Amino acid sequence: MSTSFVYGVHAVSRRLSQAPRQCVELICVDRPGSRLRKLIDEARKAGIVTRVETRAELTERSGTDKHQGCLLKTIESDSALSFDDCLKTIDADSLLLVLDGLQDPHNLGACLRTADACGVDAVIIPKDRSVKMNATVRKVAAGGAESVPLIEVTNITRSLKQLKQAGVWIYGTSETAAKSLYDLEYRGPVALVMGAEGAGLRRLTMDSCDHLVKLPMLGQVESLNVSVATGVCLYEILRSRNAGKK
Repeated sequence: MSTSFVYGVHAVSRRLSQAPRQCVELICVDRPGSRLRKLIDEARKAGIVTRVETRAELTERSGTDKHQGCLLKTIESDSALSFDDCLKTIDADSLLLVLDGLQDPHNLGACLRTADACGVDAVIIPKDRSVKMNATVRKVAAGGAESVPLIEVTNITRSLKQLKQAGVWIYGTSETAAKSLYDLEYRGPVALVMGAEGAGLRRLTMDSCDHLVKLPMLGQVESLNVSVATGVCLYEILRSRNAGKK
């Protein structure tokens, strides 16, 4: 059974409240402030071991100095949502986010945070050639990594085909698309597909989409950061859906 660390006050607090059975040990700096003392109280109430280390030791253990004075040792859950489980739960309001080969853990974390805010049911990534869940992702996600299932699939193209067969409409983003994000209505179950940093969607992934859309770019820059673009697209999908219900 593999273990990992969650760091940052918000991410640790979220994990403690949502998945205490997966939490093994809370490590905090000596002489903790009020926010850390609250975390320690939460951990102790849940029966989780707590101890202290120096800030330098926490930095060495986590590989970053942005741990905010706390590390939570966790075990990986054996009950994570599988892709097959995801297919079985598709309904008219399903919203999925597919990330085709992101490499930056900060981008994956930011996408998970936005996915949580937008009520995304699951985030789907390829097993190969993609950033994995790690402490940096959890920190940036600020709790989104604990609330939104992250599903790894062997083949994105095949998975998109299966989603289509389950009734999901697939919308991909591409700067070469003929239609704007704002030209379409997003009804029924939807999967938004975002490409990797710089490279965008791969050709086979693009060909698997029902519709391709682009974000209007009115200034000098050619594109947005993928996590920013993901936020724009997800909130437009929400706006379109809410408008259709009125």
